[in-house]
Amino acid sequence: MQSTPHLARKVVAELVGTAFLLMAVVGSGIMATRLSPDDVGLQLLQNSVATGAALVALILALQPVSAAFNPVVTLVERALGLIRTLDAAVLIAAQVVGGTVGVMLANLMFDLDAVTLSTKERAGTGLWIAEVIATLGLVLIIFGSVRADRSRTVAFAVGGYITAAYWFTSSTSFANPAVTIARMFSDTFAGIAPANVAMFIAMQLLGGAIAVVLVRVLYPERQRALVAAGDDAPAGDGARP
Repeated sequence: MQSTPHLARKVVAELVGTAFLLMAVVGSGIMATRLSPDDVGLQLLQNSVATGAALVALILALQPVSAAFNPVVTLVERALGLIRTLDAAVLIAAQVVGGTVGVMLANLMFDLDAVTLSTKERAGTGLWIAEVIATLGLVLIIFGSVRADRSRTVAFAVGGYITAAYWFTSSTSFANPAVTIARMFSDTFAGIAPANVAMFIAMQLLGGAIAVVLVRVLYPERQRALVAAGDDAPAGDGARP
């Protein structure tokens, strides 16, 4: 396991970063519905641009410490041997807690109750397929950028991809179990009904599992180098949104 101070910094970065990500997702969704109450397309545009921009900023700021903000990304790192099991578990817990706190703060900023369970139904084969695709694409973007020695471009690649995926996936690209869990606590534009959360997460995990296979196939030499490098490998040093 990593040294306690090093892991503690990563935990704080993941908690704070995921909290701000969810504030961006939920807060911009609330603002969009208030500014453009009769235009759902414009609401989605405002929500997607704000989310993508926030991701770029957060990853740029926190990447030197830890900037996954996503349990699937952390699990993929574990599957590729880049981090240890206990470290992954602690980081995932921080992401879930951070996301939930972020949603509560977003609700409070707009004078809503801190927690309001969402009633927005998001279910159906099309949405489930979309979550597999959205998560698969996100993981490929992240690890493709890192393994092509373009870690400095990860923030822009991920921000651009998520902004686009809001539009080309029917689910508006949750692609993140921590985000999915947190968004059920806001009955607003970005919410998801609690009954729909489990299937979304299952599809996200499936997308992540497929991505692991593709990453191994596409970057076999780079995989061996990263595993040999251990904790000093680029993806394990915070180059991961």
